[in-house]
Amino acid sequence: MTTLYATLGVQADATLDEIKRAYRRAAMKWHPDRNLGREAEAHAAFQEVRDAYAILSDAEQRQIYDEVFEREMQRWQAEQEAQEEQERAAQREAQRAAQRAAQEQYEKMVTIAMRFADDGHNRDVLFGVLLGRDCEAELAARIADSVSALQASRQASAAAEQAPQPAAAGSAAASGHDTTERHRRHPGAFDSFWHGLFGVRS
Repeated sequence: MTTLYATLGVQADATLDEIKRAYRRAAMKWHPDRNLGREAEAHAAFQEVRDAYAILSDAEQRQIYDEVFEREMQRWQAEQEAQEEQERAAQREAQRAAQRAAQEQYEKMVTIAMRFADDGHNRDVLFGVLLGRDCEAELAARIADSVSALQASRQASAAAEQAPQPAAAGSAAASGHDTTERHRRHPGAFDSFWHGLFGVRS
């Protein structure tokens, strides 16, 4: 924001003598007679210099100007801060929206991969299907690998539970302990999927 002090080329705490000397220098610099070919520009600048000096050389007008300028600066700064905060808030909301969209797309791709895996398709098929759904190659590979590993784990768990168990040497409590250990080793499929393989909290 240009000030009257800046127009004369002095600091805001300049003395009256400093203001007078600055005015003489600026007036000589922008006098139309010294700026042939740029008369219009020089006339406008010269008028600004004269107006600035008229106010700053008068103690009462200078005080009023300083008070008004300070209030305007505070108002301007408050407006700037409010605008910057609005811009930051808009950026944060845009980032959250982008994250939500990415999360929704991710979960959609995972659901598709799980469906094809349940139908018995292997990792390469899952990868190709995801690519065909406009999934990024790196993400498609990661999902295909993880879903295939999960599917293999589920199948192994199911096969282990269907296999006949040898008679336990001990009481029913030992059998219950074995069952508990199996569940601990093979947590729920979706729990493993969301929390283990992908690190996504559902």
